Amino acid sequence: MSSLAIGLTLLAATLQASWNAILRGGIDRLWSITIMSLSTIVVTVPLAIALPLPLPASWPYIVSSACLQIGYCVFLVSAYRHGELSQVFPVVRGSVPVLVTLGGLLFAHQHPRPLALLGIALVASGIISLAVGKERTQTKSVVLALGAGLFIASYVTIDGLGVRVAGDSRVYPTWIFLLDGTLMPITFMVLRGRLTIDVRCSETWKATAAGFVSLISYAAFVTALSRGPIGPLSALRETSVVFAALIGWLFLGEPLTARRAGACAVVTLGAYLLG
Repeated sequence: MSSLAIGLTLLAATLQASWNAILRGGIDRLWSITIMSLSTIVVTVPLAIALPLPLPASWPYIVSSACLQIGYCVFLVSAYRHGELSQVFPVVRGSVPVLVTLGGLLFAHQHPRPLALLGIALVASGIISLAVGKERTQTKSVVLALGAGLFIASYVTIDGLGVRVAGDSRVYPTWIFLLDGTLMPITFMVLRGRLTIDVRCSETWKATAAGFVSLISYAAFVTALSRGPIGPLSALRETSVVFAALIGWLFLGEPLTARRAGACAVVTLGAYLLG
């Protein structure tokens, strides 16, 4: 695995933790994530015009990935409605590496080495352990979080295949975000009715900023997928939980307990083995 792929994935993980921290403070998370998706059109439309079209073979992957990301957003928001951030986020992210590795094995015929498998296991177990021992754990939120993880694993596996046949790694995430920015507002209106946007409201600008950060994060990860194996890179991106814990501790005043620090250490060790 190249150092460029590792660096891009760690950048994606840091940015992912950052936009989740912004989303956490939102008053209406479904509205916030809709504005996030809509804001990316500002960037993706000029890119779609400037860049060549994706090769025909990649279009089924692009459409499938965009639809799966809508499902992920809906499940994630629903999970947050029934459970705490510190419970939902680790379950969502911790379930992804194993599912993605299985997808890479089944569909891309990628066979991780034993050391990489150990790294994946450490990352997954360390992240999931962050959700263990919580009081008043709600089954519904865990089920929804696992569903969100399944959506992530599905679209990451599809992206790992689609970006390789798109002709240009830049056009693939561009068109996914363009479709996502179109479909998410439609989804919001189906679920809630009219979508209201007040440009004078600070929540609008926070969600917009989070959308730009999420775009850069995802673009960096898709580029990394074009240069390395799906399973290990997906597991490495799940170090976003570590960055989220540090951001919460340093900027949001959240406690960094011994158990949480130990879980972060396990994740870091897994990431080291993958690298």
